[in-house]
Amino acid sequence: MNLDSEIQRILTRRTFLTRSTTGLGAIAFGSILRTQQAEAAQGSTKPLGALKVLHFAPKAKRVIYLFQSGAPSHLDLFDGKQKLRDMTGEELPPSVRMGQRITGMTAGQTVLKCVGPAFEFKRYGKSGVELSSMLPHIGSIVDEIALIRSMHTEPINHDPAVTFFGTGNQQPGRPTMGAWLAYGLGTANENLPAYVVLTSGSGGQALQSRYWGNGFLSGNFQGVQLRSQGDPVLYVSNPPGLSTKARRQMLDSMQALNKRQLGIFGQPEIATHIDNYELAFRMQTSVPELMDISKEPKAVLEMYGAEPGKASYANNCLLARRLTESGVRFVQLCHRDWDHHGGLPDGIKAQTKNTDQGSAALIKDLKQRGLLDETLVIWGGEFGRTAYSQGEISKTNFGRDHHPRCYSIWMAGGGIKPGLVLGETDDFGYNIVKDPVNVHDLHATMLHLLGIDHKQFTYRSEGRDYRLTDISGELVKPLIAQS
Repeated sequence: MNLDSEIQRILTRRTFLTRSTTGLGAIAFGSILRTQQAEAAQGSTKPLGALKVLHFAPKAKRVIYLFQSGAPSHLDLFDGKQKLRDMTGEELPPSVRMGQRITGMTAGQTVLKCVGPAFEFKRYGKSGVELSSMLPHIGSIVDEIALIRSMHTEPINHDPAVTFFGTGNQQPGRPTMGAWLAYGLGTANENLPAYVVLTSGSGGQALQSRYWGNGFLSGNFQGVQLRSQGDPVLYVSNPPGLSTKARRQMLDSMQALNKRQLGIFGQPEIATHIDNYELAFRMQTSVPELMDISKEPKAVLEMYGAEPGKASYANNCLLARRLTESGVRFVQLCHRDWDHHGGLPDGIKAQTKNTDQGSAALIKDLKQRGLLDETLVIWGGEFGRTAYSQGEISKTNFGRDHHPRCYSIWMAGGGIKPGLVLGETDDFGYNIVKDPVNVHDLHATMLHLLGIDHKQFTYRSEGRDYRLTDISGELVKPLIAQS
């Protein structure tokens, strides 16, 4: 028997068992390294990040991404069209659609009938930006945000669209935005991960863990999912009867074996295990207190609409502030229930009730604490919704299908020009007529605000260099505030 081969076999089996059970391996937070050679080429992962020197002075130090899963309707929230309202029930002119593709969910409809915004629009703030009356709280911060009405994407279905927005590619397997930033910038707090994820909502599209995955980067850079209710991180707490001292001794013994095997085999994933176990141990003391919002002042809780002990988007917005304040580099909120193929009016009423107050409170809170200028906040979904109805139309019930050709998102803080409306769509909110912004452009601009040149920020894997922006992406200069 070859001793080295046998040790390798045992090590591989132990690694598999560790990762797939509910012990310490579960807090290694998902997949480790997919490509050992890529990690070996890039070297060790440290809190300072791979970018020891930024390409230019950053305007932002951290990012909060408020992902609205399911695709909120831009037409009913941010880009109301009077002509579309006037033509409700009439066929969408062929000159507007121009033969563009539609999904199988409406392909069988003999007539694509226009349907106007479900709600009235109002002007908000000194800038006088028109928003849905369902967004009074976001309306109260409209002078702090930049509204982009000309976003567009390529995929027409949810999963590839979410994957594309998160990674810059429709195919699974690439690192997400947060993973790229964790790799490049590291964490500002060694007791917390650089990339944290919080989820809310119960229906609609499933949230895949790869939406915050590390792709071909080391497992250290995967998003760590925390919870606003119950144990913040599953399996981090010591089992009953096991003291912190005993856990430390167990971990030391395991780490000694891991380090020995690292010296023998030089496998990068062993180093990843070592780092993740140590982080998990440190999180036992740092995370529970951080995730406990009960000690926040009553006025702050009321501003967010947060309720300690409950799972909600409002709670997650407050936690996003606490996490970034504590040194987390990228916080990603994932809120579901925006996929309104039917029942859109009631659906939007429910989701704006869930998200409007918390989103606005986050901006106000960051500004009051002097954090907004250094924190880039991004709010949006994966694509827009159609100007025509999916199914029949009534005053209280209709739906909208997927629409990648245009949609709206907003950004705030971190070097973004406040009070700006960028881009314009046609009278039907169907095609972009001015200042289009694609996903790669948005990624390039985000990286620029963090002091990173997207063309120079690469990672070599399997014989080629990869970028978040792939082979394209242009800086959206009008979005950037002048210093």
